[in-house]
Amino acid sequence: MAYRNPALILGGLLSLGAALMHLAVVVIGPEAYRFFGAGEAMATMAARGDPQAAIITVGIAAVLTVWALYAFSVATGKFHLPLRWPGLIAATAIYLTRGIGGFFFLDKGLEQGPMFWMVSSAVCLLFGLVHLVGVVLAWRHLRKA
Repeated sequence: MAYRNPALILGGLLSLGAALMHLAVVVIGPEAYRFFGAGEAMATMAARGDPQAAIITVGIAAVLTVWALYAFSVATGKFHLPLRWPGLIAATAIYLTRGIGGFFFLDKGLEQGPMFWMVSSAVCLLFGLVHLVGVVLAWRHLRKA
């Protein structure tokens, strides 16, 4: 029976969902940038038709998609990406670092505001913990890859 890692499957689905949400923000436009707390500068760029807002957001979606693929690669073993172990560990570490680190920006007066930092940090921390559980469960399988 093939190895399956439910935590990494969930982690991949979470990353993929976040990537799709970022793409939806680009399609919907300035209102979505505002709703999700990206800041008025990003919303204004989108409203002006400045491609920088879309490039940044699509770039984030691309990274999240790659992280989803690394999680699925390890979770199922159905396909093998190069550097699966370092890729998955890097994604997990970045999620955890962003999740924990973002809470330090709550009272810094940044454009996004404390609600953005609180919610996005909690989401990143959750994603990172799900990935971490998956990594711990797959440790011996990853070492064989």
